[in-house]
Amino acid sequence: MTDFNAQLIGRTEKALNAILERELAGVGINSSQWVALTLTVTGGGASVVSRLSEALRVSPAVAQSRLAELASLGLVRPALGGGFEATEEGAARWGTVRAAVGPVTQSLWGDLPAGELAVAGRVLETVLTRANAVLSMA
Repeated sequence: MTDFNAQLIGRTEKALNAILERELAGVGINSSQWVALTLTVTGGGASVVSRLSEALRVSPAVAQSRLAELASLGLVRPALGGGFEATEEGAARWGTVRAAVGPVTQSLWGDLPAGELAVAGRVLETVLTRANAVLSMA
């Protein structure tokens, strides 16, 4: 059995990202743009820049740039009241990637016992909370 450590988390993240990147290549966006599109499709609005900044760990200006890239591709547009909203094309591309990745992720962990997934989720959430605390001290 492999020890639970940072290397295992990193290798797992890289493998999962490689799966996602393969699908993103088909719709013409990169992983940072994917995060921006996901946050816009699933919530959008005036808070999308701050949520994206936090999710990508970048400045609000960089987050704004990712959204501007998506706007230039016709995938998002400025929303009334501030922020951004997905266009029909943006929502369609997002749906295409989700539909492709869904069965893959289901095959990766869909058959694992719910209790084990709950424990793994709690452990990762604890590690993430602690990492965020370390980052906030910098």
